[in-house]
Amino acid sequence: MDHLYEKTLHSETIYEGRIINVRVEDVELPNGKSSKRELIDHPGAVAVIAITPDNKILAVRQYRKALKKAIVEIPAGKLEPGEKPEVTAVRELEEETGYTCESLDKLISFYTSPGFANELVHLYVAKGLEKKGEQAADEDEFLDVLHLSLEEMEEMLETEEIHDAKTAYALMYLKMK
Repeated sequence: MDHLYEKTLHSETIYEGRIINVRVEDVELPNGKSSKRELIDHPGAVAVIAITPDNKILAVRQYRKALKKAIVEIPAGKLEPGEKPEVTAVRELEEETGYTCESLDKLISFYTSPGFANELVHLYVAKGLEKKGEQAADEDEFLDVLHLSLEEMEEMLETEEIHDAKTAYALMYLKMK
């Protein structure tokens, strides 16, 4: 067993929501002392770097209540129960932007906030995009679709119009390639 392991002594779910559940756990630390952990359970999510034939990147601008501002992000969404990440990626791309893709390649998966949440984001690149129709976002989701160059997105990162980890991570990946 890992010498850093924390043994769960008691776990209580204190909130069950539409997107997350919140647990409080009593744990035994590696040194034998005890502590509490406040943890968020999340079903996981996908994010899509969607590159158009004219080498633009699809992004969406939407208001984020937790931040009290609108930000620009790559298309993304949570996994539905039993849904494979690649299916979620295609669905979210079409719902948020109205585009479908010929190819979808998984790049990597990463945890967003491992200190308190188990959300795992699967990052994909979508190519061979074709506009199929209008966006069909969720009924409580309002967003603008943007076609941006990598340079425009880098500027938005500097001005904090792009201000989320998944989009910053995607830009870092594109910059490295």
